[in-house]
Amino acid sequence: MKMAMKDGKIMLIEVDNTQMAIIKSWNSMKYDRRKSMVIGDCSKELLDKLSKIVRLPPAIESYRQQLDETQRAVDKMRVEKEPEALVKYPVQGSLYEHQVRAANMALLTFGLADPKEVLK
Repeated sequence: MKMAMKDGKIMLIEVDNTQMAIIKSWNSMKYDRRKSMVIGDCSKELLDKLSKIVRLPPAIESYRQQLDETQRAVDKMRVEKEPEALVKYPVQGSLYEHQVRAANMALLTFGLADPKEVLK
């Protein structure tokens, strides 16, 4: 199986019958007859599933690890007792803890904050 990632899509070619049956059971990828490839939206869940049946190319594996690191940072921020703001938020009053937590998780999710800072 050959794999590529472009514009937020994962594309697979030369998929054997066993792999195709497994991929079809996930219902997250579609077969394109014109291009004779399987195409699906690139998500952490899809990359995790693909990594269990084949070895991912280095670029895609590093992207999967980056998504995993972001997810761990968001999960850690979610359970933080007294979260500290990652940046100074432009508000007049002070934010409640749940508001700071939500703003920090949004920054992490959209890639505006480094997950490594949270995972220290």
